[in-house]
Amino acid sequence: MSTTNQPSEASNTETPAFSHIPVLGKEIITGLTIRENGHYLDTTVGGGGHSRLILSAATDTQITAIDQDEDALIAAKNNLAEFENRVKFVRSNFAEYDFPANTFDGIIADLGVSSYHLDNPERGFSFRNEAELDMRMDRRQSLTAAEIINHWGEVKLADIFFKYGEERLSRRIAKRIVENRPFNTTTELAEAISYCVPRKYRYGRIHPATRVFQALRIAVNDELKALEILLEKAPSALVEGGKIAIISFHSLEDRIVKHTFKDSSSLKVLTKKPITAQEEEIANNPRARSAKLRIAEAVLALYSES
Repeated sequence: MSTTNQPSEASNTETPAFSHIPVLGKEIITGLTIRENGHYLDTTVGGGGHSRLILSAATDTQITAIDQDEDALIAAKNNLAEFENRVKFVRSNFAEYDFPANTFDGIIADLGVSSYHLDNPERGFSFRNEAELDMRMDRRQSLTAAEIINHWGEVKLADIFFKYGEERLSRRIAKRIVENRPFNTTTELAEAISYCVPRKYRYGRIHPATRVFQALRIAVNDELKALEILLEKAPSALVEGGKIAIISFHSLEDRIVKHTFKDSSSLKVLTKKPITAQEEEIANNPRARSAKLRIAEAVLALYSES
């Protein structure tokens, strides 16, 4: 996926195609050391960009491709159709996936929200176009951004804005929202946020609603908890020497990946510092600018006798 955690600057009414431009694609292939006849798990297949690279990197590689978004799976099936039975598709949140033990030569996760989600107004992820407050990756779930904004308490709203969006004005914004709700659309909410912050903040480098929208998306999809569960379950699904590669797009995610890798008894960290995109890739895909890749290798855990 071509992913980011910032709302799209583009404003159009056409429904975009699901992007399958893989971020840090070369670095993923090099880091995973793709093996012939290897079996790999793509936990966020999106449009299938990373999976295509893996399937093309060595003879008879296989992919188990999972995603919670039905639109993503439809796009991936189309984009990877030529590989036929070398790909198995599963609709699932990676936190709910039943990881089979000692199975995969590599596991990847491309976190965050895709360009498709940001640029598709009907999904309600961005305030650049008017849309219902949705933000669900998996539209089978009931919790939406509208439910959070219109029904959660002021203190709870302030907490998620501060924790998930690192928003310094979280209390002020939460108070304004509660005083003026209900909100039905993304643009209504963004305008309310914009008018309750100081003027210099209103015309800063990013739109004043950016961090709140990030926080809402994380809360709606329970993204950080899902990541913690993924990192807990995934290592046991790797064969010895298999590698796990995680691409994150903001400090909250990267911090979890960094410390979990470091503290794991079954993983050896291969990236002391995160791998980031080169200028050439950023020029072609500006949303790669914030991507950080960390890789670890599965090792036999050593237990001392008590």
